[in-house]
Amino acid sequence: MHSARRLRIGLGTFVAIEARAACGSCALHGIEAAFAAISAVEAQLHPDRSGSDLQRINATAPGERVRIGIATHGLLALARRLHDLTLGIFDPCLPERPGRLSDVQLSETAGTAGEAPWVVCHAPVALDFGGFAKGHAIDCAVEALIAAGCSAGLVNAGGDVRLFGAQRETLLLRGTEGDYRPVTLANTALAVSATRGRGRPRGHRGYYARGRRGTAHRHFAAVLAPTAVIADALTKCLLLCPEALARRALREFAARSAG
Repeated sequence: MHSARRLRIGLGTFVAIEARAACGSCALHGIEAAFAAISAVEAQLHPDRSGSDLQRINATAPGERVRIGIATHGLLALARRLHDLTLGIFDPCLPERPGRLSDVQLSETAGTAGEAPWVVCHAPVALDFGGFAKGHAIDCAVEALIAAGCSAGLVNAGGDVRLFGAQRETLLLRGTEGDYRPVTLANTALAVSATRGRGRPRGHRGYYARGRRGTAHRHFAAVLAPTAVIADALTKCLLLCPEALARRALREFAARSAG
């Protein structure tokens, strides 16, 4: 087996990608495909980038139908599921506009050969996927590595990481008391979030707690889950939700707290 690794800037942080494959060129090709997948996610989901799905949704007048990509549809469906599980606490609509996730109507399916998926907003919204888009980008990068023939590898974006295949990694994870302990990962994803972290993305403002500022139940959360997008999103649930709701969300997605 041959291995390769690269470090670049993406998703507003440093992104490290490692790959193992039967030949060196396959590993390098997989890494390039993974970085391309991350760039595609940024282009599609950045709320301020011209032509992105979120920019078009936020700029469209209430009541108008907006066509979106299949991935955006899936992420909105995930957000709505978490919104319901947390009784409305998880909400990717920033408070600068009155609309909430409950005001976003989503097409029933992700689209067929003849029709793209769509949304209709019944109130002005400021959608921002800053709380889980990074996890989605990591998953897309992993899928690109696998499609390129890589048998193992990892994608680490600012501390959120997913490993697949025979790849194993031991990280030092901060505990609730500020101490550090080793955690060995294999075929899983880990995401961390903190309410007091420096340089949080704009989309983390309030951590989706509409009208609940200052009521975080934790200041640090770490989640292990099958995919990075689930781990990333569930850290926000752990930060914001009372214990019972947080545990309910973890069980629903076969995830567990690591913090």
